[in-house]
Amino acid sequence: MARGSRDGLEPLITPEILLRAYAAGIFPMAEGADDPSIHWVDPTFRGILPLDGFHVPRSLRKTIRQAPFEIRFDSAFAAVVDACAEPAPGRDQTWINAQIRELYLALFRLGHAHSVEAWADGELVGGLYGVSLGAAFFGESMFSRRTDASKVPLVYLWDRLRRGGFTLLDTQFITGHLERFGAVEIRRARYRELLADAIARPAEFHCAGGTAESVLQSLSQTS
Repeated sequence: MARGSRDGLEPLITPEILLRAYAAGIFPMAEGADDPSIHWVDPTFRGILPLDGFHVPRSLRKTIRQAPFEIRFDSAFAAVVDACAEPAPGRDQTWINAQIRELYLALFRLGHAHSVEAWADGELVGGLYGVSLGAAFFGESMFSRRTDASKVPLVYLWDRLRRGGFTLLDTQFITGHLERFGAVEIRRARYRELLADAIARPAEFHCAGGTAESVLQSLSQTS
């Protein structure tokens, strides 16, 4: 466990240390928004979403075709993190404390963190964010204020990662929501093999694509 200070002192954990942690296969969490501690997590079984085994239900494909949202990348990163930290049904506490928030904002400024956002009528209604390192993307959290407002950004993320040369989409844990997209659990040793290979490869998050047309084209190729 590591503790940071909010009394004007530099935090004990820097963005560079956080990136090294991701490269070693561990990630940070807090017990709650008011908990100053950061706990390092290294699950025995790790959730990943295979980029070549991504499954999108027919109903969600129809939603993407109807384009109810404007999808943006990295236009409101801090707002996405804050929305992910809000209480939600079945989750009264957040694992994002003040220090973790500041670390992710720092990674965003360094180009190592990204958000995919769903907008409707000028309002941010859903999205997700995560960390990129080499050809690995570590999905951190998502939120939704309208039907499918987190699912559609996940599909856009998948399309962007495939086009940018990423090889690993880490979901950390498995949920029923992610299982419907094809997420699986693998053992820690296998995860570290995939991670080592991914972070040694180049990839580009800001690449071509990111439109409904490109997403639907990618989905047609995986049907």
